[in-house]
Amino acid sequence: MIAKAAVEKKQEVYTGGRRLLFLIYNIQTGTTTSSYRHFLTQSWRHVLPHSQRIENLTGIAHMTSDYDIVGLQEVDAGSLRSGYVNLTQYIGERAGLPFWYDQTNRRIGQFARHSLGVLSRYKPSGITEHKLPGRLPGRGAMAVRFGAGEESLVVLIVHLALSRRGRLSQLDYLGDLINDYRHVVMMGDMNCRSDSEEMELLVNKTLMSEPLHGLHTFPSWRPKRNIDHILVTPTVEVGRAEVLNYPLSDHLPISMEVVLPESVDLHI
Repeated sequence: MIAKAAVEKKQEVYTGGRRLLFLIYNIQTGTTTSSYRHFLTQSWRHVLPHSQRIENLTGIAHMTSDYDIVGLQEVDAGSLRSGYVNLTQYIGERAGLPFWYDQTNRRIGQFARHSLGVLSRYKPSGITEHKLPGRLPGRGAMAVRFGAGEESLVVLIVHLALSRRGRLSQLDYLGDLINDYRHVVMMGDMNCRSDSEEMELLVNKTLMSEPLHGLHTFPSWRPKRNIDHILVTPTVEVGRAEVLNYPLSDHLPISMEVVLPESVDLHI
């Protein structure tokens, strides 16, 4: 088992209400990549079942069991390549996280169901699916709401486009969505750096912040790029943010501990 060692960390002193542990992870459908050449030599693993997938998913479930809310990208909702296993459900059940949901953004016949997933220790009061704008369809965002009214918590799980133009359009859309709520945590594979024009657009439009810049998550075997992010609105305090050395994908996961305002009640 790979140790849950942190490779980058931030620690702060904070006060407030309920503390929650968040995790974001692009799991690449449970496929390990440890070299750029594997994208070519092992490309068949992205379209066909393979024996290592279930072993990796079980390891991911063990790791996520410590968290309260988990966002997943590049999961499969049950198709040929996953052996018709819903990966979000598989991880959630083995992690002991009772509430799970997935959103399929792109279907390729029986071969693939490209999806986002959420796992939670708390029962959501509502989940809204959003298809993000872009020249190529298949990118989405999932808005998961906990509690009711103005003091509810909204968690946005996203996977943005590869093109800069597409990301600008998508983050502009998400900015409008975020501004409808007070307490928001947004996390996902955004395919852009913290100092990019796209992220600047989002921060200026919403007043969201990324507590620690430069959390390098890609590629997992030699992380040099920070393209996975967790951002929060000003009402949400952050106690710790770190990248975990858990290379069961081409990305590494990010862990974050947050403190919610005392006014936020996660229960319906």
